[in-house]
Amino acid sequence: MPEEHRIDLAFDASDEYRPEPPPVPEIPAWKDGSRRIGIHTSIAGGISGALEIAHGLGANAVQIFSSSPRMWTRGTGRIAEADATRFRERRKELQLGPVVVHDNYLINLASANPVLRARSVQAFHQEIVRAIALGADYLVAHPGCCGADRGMPQAISSIAQGLKQAARGLKLGDLQLLLENTAGQGTSVGSKFEELRSIMDACSDLPVGVCVDTAHLFASGWDIRTEEGLETTLMALDGTIGLDRIAVFHVNDSKTQLGSRVDRHEHIGKGKIGLDAFHRVLNHSLLDGRAFIAETPIDNPGDDRRNVAALWKLLGREIEPTGRDGMKPRKKKGTAKKSSRKESAVK
Repeated sequence: MPEEHRIDLAFDASDEYRPEPPPVPEIPAWKDGSRRIGIHTSIAGGISGALEIAHGLGANAVQIFSSSPRMWTRGTGRIAEADATRFRERRKELQLGPVVVHDNYLINLASANPVLRARSVQAFHQEIVRAIALGADYLVAHPGCCGADRGMPQAISSIAQGLKQAARGLKLGDLQLLLENTAGQGTSVGSKFEELRSIMDACSDLPVGVCVDTAHLFASGWDIRTEEGLETTLMALDGTIGLDRIAVFHVNDSKTQLGSRVDRHEHIGKGKIGLDAFHRVLNHSLLDGRAFIAETPIDNPGDDRRNVAALWKLLGREIEPTGRDGMKPRKKKGTAKKSSRKESAVK
């Protein structure tokens, strides 16, 4: 009978298979606690060119349209992969963030017209696809208009369902959808904080937050010109939406009076809201970590640069054209150089 050879195998815990834990998500470089000042820039010269414009203006955040905002996109409306890759890489090189995409003005998810609503859902789906391709952080959407023959509850339900339909089958990743408050013009949805909250609650399975526009706040009746008025507004926002759900502020002065319900943007400090109010908004402790993005008009050459500079000055900093990050600390009072820059920033 052949001799039996027996091998005793000792158990070694190190031999046991243990799957590697998933890597801890990296915190985006722009979420370093620094103040983020941005501006809406044009993609007319190429989508990556919008990044160069924002950086050249001294901004460290940017907002764009991903396609024409006043035309329905033909076909799939996708961005070429080479262009999207270049955009993502250049954004990283310029250390811009957040990157915000604003949706098409024609989209109306609250419409009672079945053709317009279907087209709106498809267009917003395309907006999400493009925002994901660009590696955008936020996609801002106007809620829509319900029309005189439709009630607000129906409109809110329609918007929420439209958002879910548009996002179906897509992996949003780090992209967050932001509903923008409105001025209350016509039958627009979203001038009341409760309306925005109802939409958010109705699509709680999506990453939905809010973008607050200061001109829209003012036009809808919130007097943010005074310290007391700003505190009242922020408490109302926190009590309904929650300040933690507000990621972006559109900082725009208003051409129209308080409660006008008319949406007309003005240069920083040149409208009915005023510089003092923007100083309090930008420096408020409850708004740390938010991005402040200007959507101000360009009436004369250099207006965009002056608006960006005005916002930075309210934070105590000045644009440094040759600096790596485009910024430098405010100079001491009394220097002629500082005086000339201060005058040019708010003209």
